[in-house]
Amino acid sequence: MVLIGVLALQGDFAEHKAKLASLGAQTIEIRQLKDLEKPLDGLVLPGGESTVQGKLLADLGLLEPLRERIQHGLPVLATCAGLILLAENVENQAKRYLGTLPVTVKRNAYGRQLGSFTSLLDFADLGQVAATFIRAPYISEVEDEVEILSKHQGKIVAARYRNQIGLSFHPEVDESDSIHSYFLKICQTK
Repeated sequence: MVLIGVLALQGDFAEHKAKLASLGAQTIEIRQLKDLEKPLDGLVLPGGESTVQGKLLADLGLLEPLRERIQHGLPVLATCAGLILLAENVENQAKRYLGTLPVTVKRNAYGRQLGSFTSLLDFADLGQVAATFIRAPYISEVEDEVEILSKHQGKIVAARYRNQIGLSFHPEVDESDSIHSYFLKICQTK
């Protein structure tokens, strides 16, 4: 059985845990440094508020250990705010957090929370998936080695770089478990 760490400082971590558990994965909430002592097979960075999550990661001493784990191949699924945490660059923001995903992200690109929506997307080898966008960013630039997994109206909303998957949307709130299954397969083959 795979063990997936889910960052549980703020945001929708409970929904990710439930989705992963329904697929047979074991999960552990990552809230402090000692939680990283477990032999993780993967990591989820959930949606929420990237500024709050980034500050808490730094304050709790989690930023560097997580960055090192990701750089050494720990598979990671980052959704919405998690994508912002992973991005090397964020438009109109000097602050960067983990900075391991070679992309540039535009924050709140789809407007305010009231402007949330769901759309069907063509997603890599998975076919069509439902995608819920909530104050979502999009990826405005990618480096050459980044694989684009999905676009919405011409904007990149899902990308993969080696062991990292960054999504603009929230697969944990939709019925389908296809993206979490896709991620777990990566974790099982790492």
